Amino acid sequence: MSAIASSSSSAPQPNPGGIITQPPPPSTLRESRIATHSHIKGLGLADDGTAMDFSQGFIGQNLAREALGLHLSLLKLGRHSGRPLLLVGPPGTGKTALALALSQELGSKVPFCAMVGSEVYSGEVKKTEVLGSCFRRAIGLRIKETKEVYEGEVTELTPSEAENPLSGYGKTISHVIVGLKTVKGTKQLRLDPSVYEAIQKERVVIGDVIYIEANTGAVKRVGRSDAYASEYDLEAEEYVPLPKGDVHKRKELVQDVTLNDLDMANAKPQGGQDIMSVMGQLVKGGRTEVTDKLRKEINKVVDKYIEQGVAELVPGVLFIDEVHMLDMECFTYLNRALESPLSPYVVLASNRGICTIRGTEYDGILGSSSEGIRSPHGIPIDLLDRCMIVKTSLYKKEEIKRILEMRCKIENIQITGEALDKLAEQGEKTSLRFVLQLLTPSNILNKTKTGATGGGVSMEDIEELNDLFLDAKRSTGILKDLESLENKY
Repeated sequence: MSAIASSSSSAPQPNPGGIITQPPPPSTLRESRIATHSHIKGLGLADDGTAMDFSQGFIGQNLAREALGLHLSLLKLGRHSGRPLLLVGPPGTGKTALALALSQELGSKVPFCAMVGSEVYSGEVKKTEVLGSCFRRAIGLRIKETKEVYEGEVTELTPSEAENPLSGYGKTISHVIVGLKTVKGTKQLRLDPSVYEAIQKERVVIGDVIYIEANTGAVKRVGRSDAYASEYDLEAEEYVPLPKGDVHKRKELVQDVTLNDLDMANAKPQGGQDIMSVMGQLVKGGRTEVTDKLRKEINKVVDKYIEQGVAELVPGVLFIDEVHMLDMECFTYLNRALESPLSPYVVLASNRGICTIRGTEYDGILGSSSEGIRSPHGIPIDLLDRCMIVKTSLYKKEEIKRILEMRCKIENIQITGEALDKLAEQGEKTSLRFVLQLLTPSNILNKTKTGATGGGVSMEDIEELNDLFLDAKRSTGILKDLESLENKY
């Protein structure tokens, strides 16, 4: 028998224009790695909005965190559209960490799109198209629909092989047996090989809670069954309870997509099997430029679904780091996009002072030595007037020491108190980034010399690393000495 049967759904029917409103859901990747900001879990604010000394992985930048907390309250009230937030401060003072903390506070269901200003300079599409796609990527659409599904905890996953009918050797998957369990009972399903491919893409293993759509065969991994919650002490896994009711049921599903997902699903050619269509898809570049006409059609369909109560618009956050890398054309587009009713919340970041706005260097008289238009943070005054500006400051020695202690715990690095004080003092003179980069090499160096049972990173290890690696200030001093030597001889 086939477990995937056709069934009716309460989802809105496609409009005559053929706008696709449900792109394939992205696969859930289960990987855990230690990244630069993996310790940031939120802004670390108390109930009254004041910054706590150490909470949710954040240390220091108290005034900036409190300002973002107030900004977050405005976002949740829906009263901050079109008013960008600008984070300014020296390099390595937590501007990116603040933006990531803001996204953590908003939750995983709110779109968060991060980009760097230099990303717009692509040879494939226009600069304004790159910005436009990022704006659309930061606007979510929550679609609600009732579907017939098979849901439960996977108790069996057995693919069945058969001889390949297309050749005399080799085997192929003929079907797959999947056992699903709920609180009410269990059910064994015999599914098509295409469903097995979808299960593999979702990286489903025994003990996971999944659901399979009866009419399409689409597979969605919900999470790990909470019966396995005590299996490991440290695991970046989302545990969910065992589903209630029968395995075969009708369920209201909520699918979160972005407007950019809809743009891409409708902009890509859907098909023809003739030789010209196939060759066209091979020759066509990886990035597709979406026309304004198509976006307007998609916006009409989205508005229709919102009026019907089937979908809900979820404004997200667009974070543009190194915003001074944008040019005057991009800033003009930003001004117009911020006034649009479909605008996300925009957070900008810059580490520049008063500098030339990119793209205005040649606006003067031909042959003159014009430096272009100079402006604070490399941003035009008309856009700067729209921004709420938050300043970040350099970290103090004690804050650097506490950050180093936290990172040592996360990366499981043993370090002596003397070496920690040395790194904190060095971080105050150089930068926080530099001393954080020395942690892992110092641990490797210590284990190479003393073995796995060593007493931890020592002062000797830090001094040896300083001989091997230069910070920015020492490197600049060497270059100045070489320059004076060349001038002398």
